[in-house]
Amino acid sequence: MEVNPPKQEHLLALKVMRLTKPTLFTNIPVTCEEKDLPGDLFNQLMKDDPSTVNGAEILMLGEMLTLPQNFGNIFLGETFSSYISVHNDSSQVVKDILVKADLQTSSQRLNLSASSGAVAELKPDCCIDDVIHHEVKEIGTHILVCAVSYATQSGEKMYFRKFFKFQVLKPLDVKTKFYNAESDLSSVTDEVFLEAQIQNITNSPMFMEKVSLEPSIMYNVAELNSVNQAGECISTFGSRAYLQPMDTRQYLYCLKPKKEFAEKAGIIKGVTVIGKLDIVWKTNLGERGRLQTSQLQRMAPGYGDVRLSLEAVPDTVNLEEPFHITCKITNCSSERTMDLVLEMCNTNSIHWCGISGRQLGKLHPSSSLCLALTLLSSVQGLQSVSGLRLTDTFLKRTYEYDDIAQVCVVSSAIKMEN
Repeated sequence: MEVNPPKQEHLLALKVMRLTKPTLFTNIPVTCEEKDLPGDLFNQLMKDDPSTVNGAEILMLGEMLTLPQNFGNIFLGETFSSYISVHNDSSQVVKDILVKADLQTSSQRLNLSASSGAVAELKPDCCIDDVIHHEVKEIGTHILVCAVSYATQSGEKMYFRKFFKFQVLKPLDVKTKFYNAESDLSSVTDEVFLEAQIQNITNSPMFMEKVSLEPSIMYNVAELNSVNQAGECISTFGSRAYLQPMDTRQYLYCLKPKKEFAEKAGIIKGVTVIGKLDIVWKTNLGERGRLQTSQLQRMAPGYGDVRLSLEAVPDTVNLEEPFHITCKITNCSSERTMDLVLEMCNTNSIHWCGISGRQLGKLHPSSSLCLALTLLSSVQGLQSVSGLRLTDTFLKRTYEYDDIAQVCVVSSAIKMEN
């Protein structure tokens, strides 16, 4: 019968402990009224309890701190810290000790050891200590692999390793929405509003230290999360920037194309990169976490080859009295020159004043021209400006523009009274 040799015991012991901040000690207050059988016994015991707050003994939260009792949760964006200790439990001097710590994720293996050199010798009851840090950037299963190699006094090479598996959880749920500016004025047509919804999906409150948008090279950004009161900027979320578990907060940003990009018609077309969100938070005792989203992209509105926008339009006009608007026509093509003809078609309420079918001349690629037009309305109320047609004589292609603006038409007598 074959007999397996006994497993040799190692001379060194490996201990690994995660480094986290302690938590506030909590107790369950037990009290009763004086007329009950225990009388004042429970109250006196709570006053004598060193873990309670003097003068507020019935509060669950005490003044003492509790060391972590388990591994706890690790969230994406936090820094994972661990203490590694190799202790010589034997009575021999161990030589050439090499301690290596690797972190295995679903996509890569990272070396976290502070030093790669071997320790010449380790005497009995002595230890080698190391602290490793790693900013967690992936969710899912992580495995901390700690390997120890050494040589005994007889020169025998020994090797062992231990595995520590843990899960990295998602701390925040981030959703983004893009809104194009509703105004048709050219000064704001290319504005983009970004709404970021951030939800705390952990089981503890967070202090939101910073939520900012880092724009791409094409845009300037303005944060719309504060109001100006008496010359002081005050956050719309109040003075306490805490986000309770499962609570959601909405942040709003306005992005405008930089001048050098806005002047080049057609460059902000199709899918454009807006930027990325940078989120920094702190948990109960100041543990810091940080997340950066991937580059946010939005589909820019398509204007076709020719874009028509309004430079100026009145809000209120008089009934049956002419008023003026200023249009801006842009050739969005980067290669082709256009020869445009303007036609003005009357609607039931809006009537154009001027010559329809007039030549606007040639419009070179990525260039614009401004055009002043006159019209009047024969119907009161909120009226839509429609009926403009641009025809490219080179391609025999007609571009129709309806509902380009709205004006409020009132009687001249009503306007004078106002």
